This record gives sequence, C-alpha cells and structure tokens, in this order.
Amino acid sequence: MNNFQTEQESFWAGEFGTDYIERNKSQQLLASNLHFFSKALKATGQLNSCIEFGANIGMNLKALKLLYPEIQLKGVEINTGAAKVLASLIGDDNVINDSIFNFVNDYQVDLSLIKGVLIHINPTMLPTVYQKLYEASSKYILIAEYYNPSPVTIPYRGHNERLFKRDFAGEFLAIFPDTELVDYGFSYRKDPAFPQDDITWFLIKK
Repeated sequence: MNNFQTEQESFWAGEFGTDYIERNKSQQLLASNLHFFSKALKATGQLNSCIEFGANIGMNLKALKLLYPEIQLKGVEINTGAAKVLASLIGDDNVINDSIFNFVNDYQVDLSLIKGVLIHINPTMLPTVYQKLYEASSKYILIAEYYNPSPVTIPYRGHNERLFKRDFAGEFLAIFPDTELVDYGFSYRKDPAFPQDDITWFLIKK
C-alpha cells in the first residue's frame, strides 16, 4: 500500500486526502453528479459495469447506481479512510485500496471512469494511467477533468506541484487510435442548480 512512486500519491494517501472526504460528501454534490452523468453518458445506452479510478468515498458511483440500478461497480482508491467508506457503498470485494499505478487489471467493464483525478497525477505517470483506463474498458471511457489546451501547473490549496491542467482526452485519443470521441461538454462551477467545479468531460468509445 505504501509503495508510492510520486509525491502526489503520498499527498492523497495522507492527511490531505483524508480531509478531502469531509469536503466532498454533500447531498448537493450527489444531485449535481446525477445531472452530470445523465448528460455525459446519454450516448452509451445501458451500462452494466463500471470501474472508477480515484473513487474517493463513491459520490460518483453512488450517482451511477441511482441512474443504473443493476450496474456492477468497482473503485480504485489510494486513501485508506476513503476506501473504507467506499467499501460500505459497493462492498469490500469491489474496492482496490491502492495507487492507480499499482492496479492490475484482470477484467473489463462497460465504462472506465476518471473524474477530477488526472489533474492531480504526476504528469510523467499519465501514460500509465491512460493505459489502465484503456485496458479496463470494453466499450467506453469517460474522462472528466480541468481542461487546458497546453500543459500548465497551478497552485492547489496552498500546495505546489499538486494540480496540473492539460488536454488529457486529446492525449488519450492520440495514444489509442482505435478509440474515438463520442461526446463532450462542460459543467460550470457557478451553475445555479447543478454546479460541477468547471469540469470538461469527454466520452470516448473503443
């Protein structure tokens, strides 16, 4: 569990990652997530299975379960406290409490999902995460992150080298030529009903 390759992993596995739990479990966030996924996944049809990379306490997976009641859910989460909460939602057997980099894929799901996580990954390790996302999916990949046309690093809550913006989806599509962009959109942090922290999302199909 502590075999980390980057400073960013230790950051999210530690106290900061634990504190993040309390900031991200509101009913308003769940409502916003329902609205978000109903838009971002409208082109997929029925989804029977999903794995989320960086699932935290499962606020995204909780919304997916409401939208697709029969969906089978798995989550990879580096922070032990968050993983315990996640297990209470989707079951211990469906939680991988480890770094995304260490995740070993031995199955495929309809949807592999990452939302607000690539922005916190050390840029040198992005190809590894892209590969995990690709291999885990049999149909769709949803990438939902801060977007910038060129790579930039910005301070994050008083910390340096903890938030990176770039064209994640564009890089993913370039690496895997057998994938194609199906849909994309933007969710605004000042939306009067369903705010979503300025996330740009890309639905990709294999």
